[in-house]
Amino acid sequence: MKIIISPDSFKGSMTTMDAADQIEAGIRAVYPQAETWKIPMADGGEGTVDTLLALVGGEKIKHHVHDPCGRPITASYCWSEKSKTAIIETAAASGLTLVPESERVPERLTTYGTGQLIKHALDQGAAKIILGLGGSATVDGGAGCLQALGVKFFDGDNKELQGSGQMLATVERIEFADIDPRLHQVDFVIASDVKNPLLGDQGAVYVFGPQKGLQPSNLDEYENKMRSFADQVKQSTGRDERHQAGAGAAGGLGFGLMSFLPKLQVMSGFELIANLSHLEELMKQADLIITGEGKFDSQSYQGKVPVGISRMAMPYQVPVVVFTGKIEGNASNAQMEGIRMVIPIVDQAMTLDQAMVQGKPLLFRSVKRFFETIRLTKESFVG
Repeated sequence: MKIIISPDSFKGSMTTMDAADQIEAGIRAVYPQAETWKIPMADGGEGTVDTLLALVGGEKIKHHVHDPCGRPITASYCWSEKSKTAIIETAAASGLTLVPESERVPERLTTYGTGQLIKHALDQGAAKIILGLGGSATVDGGAGCLQALGVKFFDGDNKELQGSGQMLATVERIEFADIDPRLHQVDFVIASDVKNPLLGDQGAVYVFGPQKGLQPSNLDEYENKMRSFADQVKQSTGRDERHQAGAGAAGGLGFGLMSFLPKLQVMSGFELIANLSHLEELMKQADLIITGEGKFDSQSYQGKVPVGISRMAMPYQVPVVVFTGKIEGNASNAQMEGIRMVIPIVDQAMTLDQAMVQGKPLLFRSVKRFFETIRLTKESFVG
């Protein structure tokens, strides 16, 4: 039996590597001789650095930066000296998990720390920077990150503003002559599976704002602020990237980088990792693919890891099984995407906090039960 193990992270509970290890342990508890290929995945968000570190090698570099609230923290990124490549997660310095729920007020939060990591990678001599967009706490249009890289924002009184969500509607002038010149030489890749534009009902504010602390009553006002910021960026740069797929990623950080970085490539985070791991070639040999994520819902169909894997596997008719912490909404469409089963891992009544803490044993037991059922029923699709 040849099984590909390729989960995303279960955010807040397990890293992608943790999930892969638990799935493998569950399989081996029933089929100790199974041939398994562990390919931990990520979509550009949490877990991207560890996943790529496992694939391409290198080391973790630590650097003192500011968190979304402006507090000093230590964040890390992956560095490959051989290829002069830095792999950075937005979540490392600007992540939602860094901000207590009581402080999740996007007007006050900034991506400045992410810009500090990028600048440090440039100081290391980076020839290529891969930035995973995902898991951010921010909705600042990338202003904080850009400020750390040398872009300056001014209000109508010619006072320089601090890059955050609060300044979006007050920007009257943008100067970028002092943007770090090394950004003109480095190959810069945005890795994200978020296709949302900056504005509109599918944009950064309306889709992602509520999960970052924006109240429903404030969404329209915040959308107008973001539109005002986009207008100022267009006026200053002559570029209008607000409609581009992925501009709304990480609270508009995608938009900010698209607008000011000259050598920028946008890639699917899933596609990037799949290519590096030769995932599709392995699918041609596999009997079964096990994947998973923390919550399987309507967003999963927008190119997140489990559906990305199933779509890739469909031409090879390899069955895909998804383990998830929670199913939200109707999962019946999963079969149309080539997913054979979506299996929740919670096996008894418990609170969300309990489930998050017990994620590893819950996943292990769920996978073990699944393969015990396979052994008993001798399903043909596992050989």
